[in-house]
Parts: sequence; structure tokens; C-alpha cells
Amino acid sequence: MKIGEIDLGVRPVMLAPMEDVTDRSFRLICKEQGAAMVYTEFVSADALIRDIPATVRKLSIAPGERPTAIQIYGREVEPMVEAAKIVEAAGPDILDINFGCPVKKVAGKGAGAGMLRDIPKMLEITRAVVKAVSVPVTVKTRLGWDHESKIIVELAEQLQDCGIAALTVHGRTRSQMYTGNADWDMIARVKDNPRVHIPIIGNGDITTPQGAKDAFDRYGVDGVMVGRATIGAPWIFRDITRFLAGLPSEPLSLTQKFALIKRQITESIERIDEYRGILHIRRHLAASPLFKGIPNFRDTRIAMLRADKLDELMQILDSIHLRLHEADPTEIQ
Repeated sequence: MKIGEIDLGVRPVMLAPMEDVTDRSFRLICKEQGAAMVYTEFVSADALIRDIPATVRKLSIAPGERPTAIQIYGREVEPMVEAAKIVEAAGPDILDINFGCPVKKVAGKGAGAGMLRDIPKMLEITRAVVKAVSVPVTVKTRLGWDHESKIIVELAEQLQDCGIAALTVHGRTRSQMYTGNADWDMIARVKDNPRVHIPIIGNGDITTPQGAKDAFDRYGVDGVMVGRATIGAPWIFRDITRFLAGLPSEPLSLTQKFALIKRQITESIERIDEYRGILHIRRHLAASPLFKGIPNFRDTRIAMLRADKLDELMQILDSIHLRLHEADPTEIQ
């Protein structure tokens, strides 16, 4: 699959853009684990052109994580164009426009998935951004605003006509948020449309290697994007890519997985500071499958998620690691 001149290989699996998740460190780890391409956190066009430091930091790309897409969102043409030019100067491989974020503070203000209620403005923004930059521009969006307005098949053609190089479709409406099941049949309809010739990337509910394989085999998408299932588990890319390639699974050992989690913590602290760095990483700790199903884990989990000092948190993680190893001494260390 190619986006512009960027060759992502056969059946690429990508890291979805997620606010407070896909920072530079996490992207690099996911890339090392097999992600074909990674996306930044959402970048607000308005905040970027106001030169807000926390927003500007999101534009930093590590050489080892490429190809990388920087994703922007906004609701007006001129700020989006200005932000796109700033982003292009930061040197991403791809510029992605967020027309899919469903959260109230974004969609409720008309940006993100809110644009699904104003298609003319969405298309105007897309055309203007494509014209303003030389890097490939892509779009990520949803099926429609609600069940009564699943417009994605027609919308895909319209966005293609604006000049985008690829389209990612999350298989839910904005009204669904993240509830219910992603509708991959609708994603397949976009891909099956003979008038659509740009790559179509499917997104939604990909949590296992078999799920990724089904997305390619049953629904014919060109690429697959994985989001929430990566939080606290960047090794999912290794599992998926090996499965798609027909290789033995060879999952990472407990020690390797804990090492990745510890690396995220350390690099988060280095990027921000101890308190905020640990606060940032708690979402990964809370979601990680490493800690699922451990008997009598409640008190330890609370302590882990309340720890605000690096030494304290590392000691807790070491104790959990030891506990898991003692429960299964055959685990490769």
C-alpha cells in the first residue's frame, strides 16, 4: 500500500492517533514492535497558530519512528491552512486531518466528527489544506453523525475529489462514540466502490491478530489502524504482524513487556517531569493486559495508579513482575 510515494508494504498495520496516548516515546516503541506507520496525538490548529508550547511539542518526531503522520483538527479554513503550513515545516511524512474525534470538547464545537454535520465546510477545509502543502494529505473520519446519516460511501468520493491521498474510516458514527460494534460492512462498501481509487484504511475493534487478518481478508481494506488495543500493550503490533506474515507467534516474555512499560515511564518523565510524566502514563498502566486477571490485585492496582514517584512506581512494578513469575515459573525471563 502506498500513500503518495510512501510505501507501507503489504497489509500494513498502523498506530491510530490518540490524545494523551500517542506521544513520541510510545510511537517509537510501536514502530519498533512492527507498526507500519504511526500518528501523533491530535494537534489543535487554533492552539498551534497561537504557539502554545504543549501543542508545539506534539510536532517533534524521532527519526526511528518514521513514517509519521501529524494529525490536525479545527473548524475554520484559514486556521487549518495556517496550521497545516506550520506542520509541514516540522517535517512529517503525512499530514492527516481529524474529522473523526467524537468527544464533546472537539465535536461539540464543530471540529473533529463535528464536521460530519457540515460536509461543505469539511470539503472546503480539505481542499484548502491539500492545496496549501506539498506533503500527502489524508483524512480520518467516521461513518456519519448518527445512524440516520451514514454518509461515508458518498463522502469518501467527495474527499477523494478534494485531493487526499488516503482515507481512514472508523466504523462507528459520532453518536456511537466508542460503544457498540464497529460496522466493517460499511467500511467494505467504501472499499468496494469502483469510483474510489485511494487507499482505504479500516479502524475499529481490531484487538487481536485474527481480527486484523479478517479486516484484510473479509473486508478488503488496504490497511488496518489499531487504537485502544495498543494502550499499555505496544507489543500487539509484533503479534499482529507476525500472524499476518504466517510466522510463529513468539510473544514477548514478561520481562520484555515490563521493560517496555518501564521505558515508557522513564521517557515520559524525561519528556515532561516526574509528576506529570507519571500522570501521563497512568492510562497505559490502567489499560495494560499485563495486569488483567491477577488474583487479589485490587490494593496493588490502587497503589500502582496512585504512585507519583518514580522509585515507588518501579518498586511496585517489580513486585508485580515477581508475583507473576512465581505464579508461572515457566515464563521465559
